[in-house]
Amino acid sequence: MEKNQVHVFAPATVANIVCGYDVLGFALDEPGDEVVIRRIDPPGVQLKEVTGDDGRLPRDPSKNTVSASVISFLNHIGRADTGVEISLHKHMPIGSGLGSSAASTVAGLFAINALMGHPLSRRELLPFALQGEELACGHGHADNVAPALLGGITLIRGYDPLDVVPIPAPPSLFASVVFPHVDVPTRDARQMIRAKVALKDAVIQWGNIAGLVAGLFAHDYELIGRSMRDVVIEPTRAILIPEFYEMRRLAMDAGALGFGISGSGPSVFAFTQHRDTATRITKTIQEYLTERGIESNGYVSGVNAEGPRELA
Repeated sequence: MEKNQVHVFAPATVANIVCGYDVLGFALDEPGDEVVIRRIDPPGVQLKEVTGDDGRLPRDPSKNTVSASVISFLNHIGRADTGVEISLHKHMPIGSGLGSSAASTVAGLFAINALMGHPLSRRELLPFALQGEELACGHGHADNVAPALLGGITLIRGYDPLDVVPIPAPPSLFASVVFPHVDVPTRDARQMIRAKVALKDAVIQWGNIAGLVAGLFAHDYELIGRSMRDVVIEPTRAILIPEFYEMRRLAMDAGALGFGISGSGPSVFAFTQHRDTATRITKTIQEYLTERGIESNGYVSGVNAEGPRELA
């Protein structure tokens, strides 16, 4: 059944989960973005408003990730003559390493699919979300859009063809997330990564990825923690994040299972086995950053199994 207006929330995500560069990610309960799409008489896609972005995002419907993805979706289902008006409300920081563009794009796609009577499944929406990621950051990777769209923890087994595997989250797995207000552009962070990796480092990385996935399936919190080690990407990206190693020390001393960079940063996260531990870690790191003149946002979340959802 088609609707006249749909209001959707889509969640932030943590990509990589330390050792799984471009192949692992999970959805958070908060923060996230909201999109409202409603039918209008003139055919075509209009971007009515964008709030919460301080004017940083494109207003041209062909260049904004949300509206561009909606245009592509409507063309695909043969409804390019449909008139819709989009409002994007950013409630999460841009350039945070928390999948800001993915949350917006997924919210828009989930909303237009609902508006048109759900002609596609969530998995069938993934290619359109990838197009949005490519528009936003020049690389169509799925480690943010897949968990944002499908919920939970996802493994991107391959891209040709796209093969996304859901990974179960242990019931008492929580995340402490802190976004320091420092600038780490995603494109710059990707360009710093080494083009070649030593075989000994690759072997360590493969073992950690396999150990992390095995730990998640087995609900083995100790295995999860000791597998959260990155010898390929983190040593380079950590240079761009002030106080990274001290934040990690504080988190581990406070009971974290493991600690690392969220996506390309500057956000960092820790996995814990209890919500109160995650709350304590978030508070401790934020207080430490404040003492050093660095403002931050802090979040505590379980693994969001639902993904996007319609709002009243």
